[in-house]
Order: sequence, then structure tokens, then C-alpha cells
Amino acid sequence: MSEKLDRKVKTALDETRLLVLGIQVLLGFQFQAFFQNGFPQLSSASKAICAAGLALQTLALGLMIIPSMEHRLVEQGSSSKRLVRAATFYATIGLVPFSLNLGLAGYVVLEQHFGWLTGVVSGAALTLVSAFAWFGLEIFYQEKAAIPDGNGSTPLATKVEQVLTEARVIIPGAQALFGFQFIAMLTAGFDQLPQGSKIVHAIALGLVAINVILLMTPAALHRLSFDGEDSESFLRAASALVTTAPLFLAAGIAAESYVVLGKVTEDNLVAAGFAAASFAVLIGFWYALPLIARRTGAARKA
Repeated sequence: MSEKLDRKVKTALDETRLLVLGIQVLLGFQFQAFFQNGFPQLSSASKAICAAGLALQTLALGLMIIPSMEHRLVEQGSSSKRLVRAATFYATIGLVPFSLNLGLAGYVVLEQHFGWLTGVVSGAALTLVSAFAWFGLEIFYQEKAAIPDGNGSTPLATKVEQVLTEARVIIPGAQALFGFQFIAMLTAGFDQLPQGSKIVHAIALGLVAINVILLMTPAALHRLSFDGEDSESFLRAASALVTTAPLFLAAGIAAESYVVLGKVTEDNLVAAGFAAASFAVLIGFWYALPLIARRTGAARKA
């Protein structure tokens, strides 16, 4: 496989990791907002906007992680032109809900203190500025080089490097949620939750903890068991860990969504529906889409 193509795949994964780092900050805010003392004082519209923002942020995170899952499930760790194009596509559409949510979050926090007009203007400005920075500047910079072709198999060392990079791509979202979950249990808002919601929160914390542990294991395994050496057995183990971990993250996000939506709507059925939809979307993004792409690619080769 061309070294240039390997480098492009590595760059795409690194760029995705940078974007996920930005998303995790706002994701942490989205969850924490529901438990802050000022949340009950928000207007009904602002509370609904917080719920919509959480949905948008979950969608953005889900889209950004798809390339890593496709690299594992479709390409099985090898570099390909299709993966580079997929990373570009999902980064582009993933930034759309993130940009919209920036505006919504800006409206909520500013409307509370400075009035609805300031909230609307500031929120719209945040969305427009971010949209121009992420999409508008492309008009002035059109130096897109052709994606190089591959001419062999991806080296083992490159595959190991990329699977470790993929673990770093996925883990920021889990870190943001994990930190929130611990902090939330010490807030006054958490004490006011019904016992059932507290139990679901504890289950969600456990699910996200498993996700974080699984994603940290490849680095520990590579260093402690393999002394940093590349091997096929490590690659298989790391790939299995990185592929399995997002299942627990999706379940943790869905469970936590049930808790915060139940707090907003006071309707367990609505909260459960939102949580189920979140889980279905994330599983569809991270497992169903890659497996469909893998099956389609296999059929084309056949």
C-alpha cells in the first residue's frame, strides 16, 4: 500500500480526533446543564432547546466516530481511498449539527441573563461564524490533491499505529461523559431525581467506565505485554477492543439521555423513547453502516 495513502489515512484519523475533542467540551456542558441550580429557572423554550442541543451533539459525535469504525469493520485496519473519502464526508456532515448546537447553547446561556434578543443574535452569530470557518473558507482554498492509489498491503507497524490512533479518536467523548457522571452525583439537582433515575445514572456510569477501560487497554497491552513491539496477535486484540468499546459508549449515552430527558419532561415514556432513539442511531452509525459498506464492497469484488 502506498506510503502516501497510509499517511493520508493517519492524517484523516488525527483530524477526526481533533474535531471530537472540540465536540466533547460542548457534550459535557450539554449533560451538566440539566443538573445545575440555574436550570429550573430557565424558560420552557430554553429547556426544550437544551434537549434539542443534546440530540444534535449526540448526532455530531456519532458521525465523527464512523470513520474509525469503518476502518476496523470494513477495511480491517488497511488503508484505502474509500476510507479517506468517508472520513472527509462524515467530518463535513458531523460539523453541521455541531455548528447548530453552538448557536443553541449560546442562546440558552445568554437569554437567561441578557434577554431573548441578545440570545438570538449571539446564537445566530456563533452558528454563522462557525459555519463560515468550517465550510465558507473552502471557497478560497481549493487545493485538493488526488488521493494516491495503494499498491500492496498496509505494513503491520502502520496498522498498529492506526488502531492506537482510533482508540484516541473514540475516547474523548467517553471522557467528557465520564467526568460529567461523577460530578453530577454531587450536585443538588441529582439529589432531586427519583430513585429510578439515580439507578439508571449509576448503570450509565458503569457502561461508560467499561468503554473507557476497553479503549485504554490497547495502549497498556502494547506497552506492558508486548514491550511496544508490533505483532499480529496484538493487532487482533486491539482491533477487537476498539470495535467493542463503542457499544458500551452508545448504551451509556442512551441511558444518561433517559435521565436528563426525564428531568426536563417529567415523562418517563418520552425519555425512554429519546434514549432508545439515541441508542439506535449510534448503533446504526457505528456498526450497521460499516457492516453494510463491508458487505457491499465484498459483493462488488465478487
